[in-house]
Amino acid sequence: MPDRILALDFGTRTGWAALSDGHVESGVQTFDLARGESTGMRFIRFRRWLEEILALTRPGLCVYEAAHHRGGHATELLVGMATRLQEICAEKGIEYTAVHSATLKKASCGSGRADKAAMLAEARRRFPGREIADDNEADALMLLEYARAKFGETAEAKAKGGLTQADIARSQSRYLRGAAESLRKGGQA
Repeated sequence: MPDRILALDFGTRTGWAALSDGHVESGVQTFDLARGESTGMRFIRFRRWLEEILALTRPGLCVYEAAHHRGGHATELLVGMATRLQEICAEKGIEYTAVHSATLKKASCGSGRADKAAMLAEARRRFPGREIADDNEADALMLLEYARAKFGETAEAKAKGGLTQADIARSQSRYLRGAAESLRKGGQA
């Protein structure tokens, strides 16, 4: 398993959690706009913050909650943040993968339909003594736990640890197949 992982729950209030040599740090970063600012300013601030946190945490893997394509402002924001993460990770040679929210909820709470309160309660149970600001930070912590569980076995089997491109491709392929199946059934990806 990579000894450094950065987990991100994108949004105007982006939750983040970082694992570094067994130690976990987490928080929430806000990307509000001042009155009269264009939405592009949010992405400029996000990219600057993302480059800073990547430099500080030096992850071998970034994991983030996949954007749902429901349309509107939220989709535009989440997809914009995801593409910036992918771009920067590609530039820096950092592995990255997305996790569908239902997959994360099922792994965390036992149900793919768990609500925000259930995810927050589960994060507080798994991280006792940690003051968790909100559901965004809770989701980032649960993404981190998911990555540790999901990719730990894969990496343990490797002499030097870490994920290969094939591991990431398999994970992304499973996500895309699930999204395509959901669309075929008339649901939303």
